[in-house]
Amino acid sequence: MLCRIANAAMIKATEKYDIGQSLPWAEVLDNLLFNSEGLIPAIAQQFDSREVLMMAWMNRESLQETLKTGRVCYFSRSRQRLWRKGESSGQIQLLQEMRLDCDGDTILLLVKQTGPACHTGRKSCFYNRVEDDKVSVIEAPLIDPASLYGKHE
Repeated sequence: MLCRIANAAMIKATEKYDIGQSLPWAEVLDNLLFNSEGLIPAIAQQFDSREVLMMAWMNRESLQETLKTGRVCYFSRSRQRLWRKGESSGQIQLLQEMRLDCDGDTILLLVKQTGPACHTGRKSCFYNRVEDDKVSVIEAPLIDPASLYGKHE
């Protein structure tokens, strides 16, 4: 718990920073609030429309690779390995900007998405709207997922 408090304090300090003040990335990376599995949630948002596309997990290595290559890389919990978005579908995400939330426990990726972001062939994974006592599908697939994947991402 002490480590989590110390990590949170570093990110929290930026609340009082002036625009343009900064911290070294290596220092911030060491102080991000990864969960017990070494993962941090990442929200992908289309950079120009601001549409929320998906949520996935990143680890330290995937964060570094994403920043180095400009192509978004996540950590797949089901495969237990790095997952370069689009490696089996061709529907890649190019990083335009990375942001951290005020607590240092969530990443926002502003991306240029090629094709659909969702394994269902939809542009966004958030195609189910909760309304009163029902959940309604509000977006049709852009592409048949069977044509995208030998197997689902």
